Amino acid sequence: MTAARRPRGVHELIAVLPAVPVLRDRCRALAALEAVIGGRYGSYFDYDPGWGPGTEAGLMNNGAGDEYTILFTPDGVFGRGFDHESSMSPYTNEDMALWPGLVDTLPEVFRPLLDEPAFCDDEVRVATVVFWRETHDTAWRAGQVEYEEHDDDGTGHLFHVLAAGTPEAYQAFAETYYGRQLDLEAIRHVFALRPLADDVVEALNPQADPDAVTRAVAATGYPVGGRPM
Repeated sequence: MTAARRPRGVHELIAVLPAVPVLRDRCRALAALEAVIGGRYGSYFDYDPGWGPGTEAGLMNNGAGDEYTILFTPDGVFGRGFDHESSMSPYTNEDMALWPGLVDTLPEVFRPLLDEPAFCDDEVRVATVVFWRETHDTAWRAGQVEYEEHDDDGTGHLFHVLAAGTPEAYQAFAETYYGRQLDLEAIRHVFALRPLADDVVEALNPQADPDAVTRAVAATGYPVGGRPM
């Protein structure tokens, strides 16, 4: 299996991100897979179809201080990530400001999100990666961030599974993270957003309670077919 190339900075990330509907489906598929497989520290990936009024959210939290949120809003998509060990963290400078250039060109419609409590630690705006795409945009955008040789915004490890966007990339990540082999065909089934089936649940997690899994997966907005909830 060829390892997926990991983007090293936000501009490399936005160069490989797909169209909004495809990205939304990827986020939902990753969340559904996590709901089926379970984990030692809770769901690594999640999806909230009711994050806010008219807004859905693709989420990642590794349980160790690193996270991302991708908001699908009526005005477009706003993404932010935080690598707690990044040299570009606001905690590395005295005024605890965001890295120069990170949000200087952020459209006004998304600016209130910078002060969203979920993205702040008290009054500190917590982000090392920010990108966006308004509804009328034809491409993803990010600020004019300048990197020195030693600077790393954390994009590579925060977004590599999402950016790769393949069942194989998720399998490689999950087998390492969960420490067990996972059925690639079952992963492909979920990536294609096909209705959840008992045999797929069994293939991915033989110990899972199918009814509990169905409820958890349905909460992400993923299709569960005719199974009772």
